[in-house]
Amino acid sequence: MKAFVTGVGGQLGHDVMDELAKRGYEGVGSDILESVDTEYPYVQLDITDAEAVDKAISEVKPDIVIHCAAWTAVDAAEDEENQPKVRAINVDGTQNIANVCKKLDCKMIYISTDYVFNGQGTEPWEPDCKDYAPQNVYGQSKLDGELAVANTIDKYFIVRIAWVFGVNGKNFIKTMINVGKTHDEVRVVCDQIGTPTYTLDLSRLLVDMAETEKYGYYHATNEGGYISWYDFTVEIYRQAGMSTKVIPVTTVEYGLSKAARPFNSRLDKTKLVENGFKPLPVWQDALARYLKEIQ
Repeated sequence: MKAFVTGVGGQLGHDVMDELAKRGYEGVGSDILESVDTEYPYVQLDITDAEAVDKAISEVKPDIVIHCAAWTAVDAAEDEENQPKVRAINVDGTQNIANVCKKLDCKMIYISTDYVFNGQGTEPWEPDCKDYAPQNVYGQSKLDGELAVANTIDKYFIVRIAWVFGVNGKNFIKTMINVGKTHDEVRVVCDQIGTPTYTLDLSRLLVDMAETEKYGYYHATNEGGYISWYDFTVEIYRQAGMSTKVIPVTTVEYGLSKAARPFNSRLDKTKLVENGFKPLPVWQDALARYLKEIQ
């Protein structure tokens, strides 16, 4: 199998390339950066340039494109001057990739988010739920990216994830550890509920999917139950051996961010098992393995 992977300068794309290599598959990575720290074949690519996308992917002739590149700065996406760029990357860029996949008749995996839903209630979101109601610009752009894929090709996997962390890039765990080193106590929201996703574990699932034709919408986060950001922080400090005190606060008490955040990021993952995929390990174990990697 040959795969073309976008966004290899980020957390997930980096891990996907490693996983492909481990299984003896050929991976060609791409990103907008002139170069990234990788030993694998690499193509500099601006996914908003339709002609460049067509040329780059057509030359590789992959069996699958794993599309990890995205605008992910949620608050910055709300700024009016950034919104055209957010759409150009998350919507138009995704459409460009889907168009080439259609032309080449190859598979595509698109990474999406729980932000496509309204983030309310307590029931876990089903992967095939079409009750979309994004509450911010980022969520709307990712939903429109989903629709670009689903309306263009048949051989697609749309995989929604949440609370992502990986070695290659910034994330919540790194931020909290850095804050904990300089503060005796931290305030963390306790009324936003979800489950973390370790990119190393997710990359294995994505390559598992690529080996099949079990197309459709999926939800994929680590197992281990639904938690709040407060719960997550307490466990981060416990495992890291830090004594920083964590104070639970509501979203309102914490103060509004530019972009509305979902209270309910619970994703139902039973479809993974029903279709024969191995669930991701529990998040507590993922956190332990991750801390060993970065410490």
